[in-house]
Amino acid sequence: MELWEAEVVWRPTETWVKESRLGQFLSKVGLGSINALRERAASDPEWFWDAVVKELGWPFPVSYQTVLDTKDGIPFAEWFVGGRTNVALAALDRHRDRQPDRVAVIYESEAGQVRQWTYGQLGETADRLAHGLRRLGIGLGDRIGIYLPMIPEAVALMMAAAKIGAIIVPAFSGYGAEALATRLADAAVSLLVTADGYFRRGRWIAMKPVADQAIQQTGQSIPILLVRQGSEPVTAEYDWETIIREAEGVGPYRTEILPSETPLMIIYTSGTTGRPKGAVHTHTGFPLKASQDLWQAFDLRESDRFFWFTDLGWMMGPWMIYGGLITGSTLVLYDGTPDYPDAGRLWDLIDRHQVSVFGISPTAIRALMAHGRQPLEGHSLQSLRILGSSGEPWNPEPWLWFFRQVGGGRCPIVNYSGGTEISGGIVAALAVEPQKPCAFSGPIPGMVADVVNEEGQPVVEAVGELVLRAPWPGMTRGFWHDRDRYQKTYWSRFPGLWVHGDFAYIDRDGFWYILGRSDDTIKVAGKRLGPAEVESIVVAHPEVVEAAAIGVPDPVKGEALVVVAVVTTARPELTAELSRWVEDRLGKALKPKTVILVPELPKTRNGKIVRRVIKAQYLGQPLGDTSSVENVQALDYISRGDQ
Repeated sequence: MELWEAEVVWRPTETWVKESRLGQFLSKVGLGSINALRERAASDPEWFWDAVVKELGWPFPVSYQTVLDTKDGIPFAEWFVGGRTNVALAALDRHRDRQPDRVAVIYESEAGQVRQWTYGQLGETADRLAHGLRRLGIGLGDRIGIYLPMIPEAVALMMAAAKIGAIIVPAFSGYGAEALATRLADAAVSLLVTADGYFRRGRWIAMKPVADQAIQQTGQSIPILLVRQGSEPVTAEYDWETIIREAEGVGPYRTEILPSETPLMIIYTSGTTGRPKGAVHTHTGFPLKASQDLWQAFDLRESDRFFWFTDLGWMMGPWMIYGGLITGSTLVLYDGTPDYPDAGRLWDLIDRHQVSVFGISPTAIRALMAHGRQPLEGHSLQSLRILGSSGEPWNPEPWLWFFRQVGGGRCPIVNYSGGTEISGGIVAALAVEPQKPCAFSGPIPGMVADVVNEEGQPVVEAVGELVLRAPWPGMTRGFWHDRDRYQKTYWSRFPGLWVHGDFAYIDRDGFWYILGRSDDTIKVAGKRLGPAEVESIVVAHPEVVEAAAIGVPDPVKGEALVVVAVVTTARPELTAELSRWVEDRLGKALKPKTVILVPELPKTRNGKIVRRVIKAQYLGQPLGDTSSVENVQALDYISRGDQ
């Protein structure tokens, strides 16, 4: 069965929709449906985004005169022109002033340490740090590298940097020296904030030596501000506790009021070729889009406790922090692995901290699903209200397991897909719309999305390229010092259209599906396949945990299908059995050329399977940039089994 042949499995009640934040907004603006809002937002973006700003209560000490200015073309649209603000006003200052005792951050380490900060405590820490950063000579426009695990200090640093007008450059906490050095050098950072280390699976992972090596490789003089988590003595130019202590009694830091388009963050995303791309985001870009998505797609409320299993170096880390704080909710941070000391760790955390909105990647769910029902036993999970997912296309069985076993069939799964350069989602399974397994109910309001064929014409019930026809505030302002590469990457294929690089499909009922990166597409004997279509079939086999499908050159078919699968058994006959399994369901012409059984697939920290690298390894080609791959050793299991 094709992905899009599934039936609706969850529908919101009228009361659910009416009481949701989006339902209340629809009533306020006099619109009768979400589709009516999508249409109004597309036809009148200035009305829509002005209404979003007002609904979020975003502070503008100096009001903007123009919502949207496209005088330099759609790729370089400017937003809220003439206005002056700061994300710290929206995410921290106003909440601290109104409810200082409200819990802002709950943190749990892998070792079980728990800390929590109120908005008042977060505000005081951010203010002291802002004073300290200014004393170090860091100010407007300076770049601060962040090489930290998911700890409360990272949240305070993001707020402090915003307060002084500095630009943060977050990096994945598991990066090696070369990957970190590339980003530090490209952004020309003035300061690197890192930790001495963190625990993973009970083992201490040192970060400071990696940071030292990375700085040496840049050839630049970059001082380090060190957050101490371990007991061993480690030296650095500056110490976090000393900086905070020296600012005691100095008083609040007066948040800088900045033009709306002031850069806030450079977040790097790895492409299939070439050096990483530094996506530039502004104070009213990334954070506004993140909070709008959380409000309209996830129904996030001030009363929620919000936990997304992610890392600060991936988009979802800053997205959770900015969006969650702007909403006024309580962030739940976990610095550890999802199955240590056992596969019930996340379910323990959800119950212990009463998480109500929980997000995770489909890949992580597939791995947890392999442990069966037992780790869930004894856990209530009744605090959960909304489930979320991002990072990879779903397969039906894991989606249904997440829906039924974790959410008890009562929590919608907000399937969410977009990207770093988007500042959030293009499409989502909104929490107030009916849901089919693996599907999206449609574009998030304000995202004028479409699916087009190779000529750029709209298509329905056919696989095509996902595109955007209009700008939005969260759109990257380009790549850091590389305007031409930005235009070539997104705007060069079809005039006036942002081509996102994903294949998508809209079914007859109006549900959307993301089928994987378009550069991962497999074309066998003229038939175009998205990896998700093949992988959904493979993981439906009872002995398969997860799978990756790639296309490789074939002299007869043009491309042949290769499947790499993680399985629960190692029966010698299983490879042939899986090959027949796919053939029976896709047809003889699409029988895999080979099936490779492996113990794990190479993935990023946020759970994306790196098919490009799998394909390169299989073909014996250069692997390119593997800095985002958390478990590079998984590639050792992949070879040309057909030779």
